[in-house]
Amino acid sequence: MKLMSRLSGAIATAYVTAVGSIAAAQVVRLPEWAIGPFSRPLNVNPVIKPDPAAEFLCPMRQTSVHWESLHTFNPAAAVHDGKVFLLYRAEDDSGTMEIGMHTSRLGLGISDDGLSFKRESAPVLYPAVDQQKQYEWDGGCEDPRLIAADNGLYVLTYTQWDRKTARLAVATTSDFIHWQKHGPAFAQAYQGRYLNLWSKSASIVGQVQDGQLTATKINGKYWMFWGEGEVHLATSSDLMDWFPVETEPGKLLVALPRRPGKFDSDLVEGGPPAVLTEKGIVVFYNGKNDIANGDSSLQPGAYAVGQALFDAHDPTKLLARLDGPFFRPEMSYEKTGQYTAGTTFCEGLIWFHGKWLLYYGCADSFVGVAVSQ
Repeated sequence: MKLMSRLSGAIATAYVTAVGSIAAAQVVRLPEWAIGPFSRPLNVNPVIKPDPAAEFLCPMRQTSVHWESLHTFNPAAAVHDGKVFLLYRAEDDSGTMEIGMHTSRLGLGISDDGLSFKRESAPVLYPAVDQQKQYEWDGGCEDPRLIAADNGLYVLTYTQWDRKTARLAVATTSDFIHWQKHGPAFAQAYQGRYLNLWSKSASIVGQVQDGQLTATKINGKYWMFWGEGEVHLATSSDLMDWFPVETEPGKLLVALPRRPGKFDSDLVEGGPPAVLTEKGIVVFYNGKNDIANGDSSLQPGAYAVGQALFDAHDPTKLLARLDGPFFRPEMSYEKTGQYTAGTTFCEGLIWFHGKWLLYYGCADSFVGVAVSQ
């Protein structure tokens, strides 16, 4: 656990400042258990922007579509073969000009330094004529999260969107190009009780092993924080089939509730993989500021990022929580796009070259990165 001690290092009390190649940001004080602080590298963001020229032969429409012409946002990341592999949600120009009413597919960018990405010309995960089309068409595949497994595979959780119900789903890969879809994460749980529940935003608990954030078992099970509105928990024996944690049949345990008067007053939503450290399980999460009863220092409706600490041996036990966000919309690209209230929506977290890199969606339109020095 010596590495974990070092990783939770500037997990000591620290300040965000404008230093060297780092962009200025609001000063935030962190307790010793938290990970960070994070700052935006200068002249880097956004790291992914829409490409109106990119075309793809859609197997559902049987025609060429401009698959990432409108928005590219909400990224997941993992380290593979010494490089950063970044999945991002891309929206085409179909549908009406409303949030959630275009078709989403997942694009892939690859980077040597985690800051500059070369993108694949076609999406790597998308609605197709397969067993998942009933859940994925015609809304698509949205909001990925990534974590490594100890068998050489990478586990992806993402949202299947049929324009009616959001469903949390699982897919796996070994090369980020070829994917196996495993379907809705809760399909096998409790005779299908949660198959049609609105579910998304999964944060699987992992630990840094050989430089890679890897899913790890606690008390013989994998654990996952998930949900939008309130954060819940689920467990799994294989990272494919998940069982929501209940307090009684049909009643979900609430691991992280919303808080009136704070940045997470409207809703809380799972972020990137949670990190098991010597202090406990550090959970990054996204909070939405309530319009009428929120944090007055934030724009009403804005999304900002918080952290919470859970017991390393009992993931249901909340130990601590930041009083305010440690990362919030400040830059123009985080406030200019299809979500103008402002968004820093974190979904990707990696340990790379001795630093934490946090990848996030900007105003539901771009992808940004922040670095913990």
